[in-house]
Amino acid sequence: MNNLDLIKMALGNLLRRKTRTLLTILGVVIGTSSIVVMLSLGIAMDYSFKEQLSRMGSLNLIDVNNYGFYGEGIAPGGGKDLKLDDHAVNSIRQIQGVQGVMPIKTAYVRIVAGKMMGNLPVIGIQPELMEVFDFKVETGRLLMASDKDAIVFGKQITMNFYNPRLRNPQFGPMGPEPPKIDLMNNKLILTTSMEYGERRMAGVERDPNQKPPKLYKVKGVGILQESQSEKDYNAYMHMDTLQKILEESQRTEQGEGQRRRGSQQNDQYERVSVKVEDINQVEAVQEQIKTMGFQPFSLTDMLKSMKETSRKMQAILGGIGAVSLFVAAIGITNTMVMSIYERTREIGVMKVLGADLTDIRKLFLLEAGMIGFGGGLLGLVLSYLISLGLNKIGGGFLGGMGGNTGISVIPFQLAMAALAFSTIVGLVSGFSPARRAMNLSALEAIRSE
Repeated sequence: MNNLDLIKMALGNLLRRKTRTLLTILGVVIGTSSIVVMLSLGIAMDYSFKEQLSRMGSLNLIDVNNYGFYGEGIAPGGGKDLKLDDHAVNSIRQIQGVQGVMPIKTAYVRIVAGKMMGNLPVIGIQPELMEVFDFKVETGRLLMASDKDAIVFGKQITMNFYNPRLRNPQFGPMGPEPPKIDLMNNKLILTTSMEYGERRMAGVERDPNQKPPKLYKVKGVGILQESQSEKDYNAYMHMDTLQKILEESQRTEQGEGQRRRGSQQNDQYERVSVKVEDINQVEAVQEQIKTMGFQPFSLTDMLKSMKETSRKMQAILGGIGAVSLFVAAIGITNTMVMSIYERTREIGVMKVLGADLTDIRKLFLLEAGMIGFGGGLLGLVLSYLISLGLNKIGGGFLGGMGGNTGISVIPFQLAMAALAFSTIVGLVSGFSPARRAMNLSALEAIRSE
């Protein structure tokens, strides 16, 4: 018998007993859809975790702070005198998989724009690395290497500005809304003195020995796109310019000791941001940085723990769905065994006519496989309908839970794996009945009624 004949016979046998076949297939449908839907909830949770973390920043970034790594039985920095300086930056840059290394210095300054003033953090960076680290402007441009007095502002930086002439100035996150201020066209003055521009209280005289604050004329050249990260609340300028401002500010401080301590820290950075080429290399790069004695941190640390939680949830939910498919497998086995009892004479006639034992085995395996495949296919259709209902209806009741991904996600790989798995379950369930049919005696099968 050729394969086409076997397929026709298998289909004919299944259609002869429509009710029993449909009930058996229904069991596979319920089992398959249960597993797929349950796993889709865990997968959606995993996607939701990634989406939430991506809003906090890039998953390819590693932050390295200027303090050492604390481990069990390990002293800070492994007993080394750690310095996050140019030498450390170059060492990190040589690690395989690192796309860019951006040393960072931060200064809290006051910027005056007409009647408005704001106390805000200004971060010194190297302009050529801004594109590498995904800085994008909404208005204007990014910093250039030739800029000396240019500043790029975060989207929400205007929240730090207020009018000191008002009796109760509203500013910052507690204000009703950010003040309207044009940082691109206004003349800007920067100073490290947080008292500049404030009205003096009556009776308070200025210290004659106190030097007047040094003022710097700066200009805004760009406003960054909103990123829902720390970029929105910082201002950025050339590292060399900020370093010069900090050094001149330290010269105005009183006390030789303070100036000496400041000069010792000028060659060090507060932190270093590391951009990794591939998210899969982040963990390996972090381990290499730890061997240098530093403590790296990335959002993938949080993602790792979230994924562990997601995997546990998927295992629990998938196990619940697997029970239904196990019951369906028992149903397939029962159907095939009953089929053998009903078709004993037919099997005997096939053997007498010279049918190979392998053909008989193939026939019963084909019937079981068709039940598994058909049930799996219909189960996938039902799974997509349930998933659509959960995302459209359930998502509304849960207040948009799941974000843009929804609360149920069925990837193509999961759909194909479920279809293959249900077919294999059918074949495995039909294996024992097929062997039973092969071992039947031809004479006894013909004599049976």
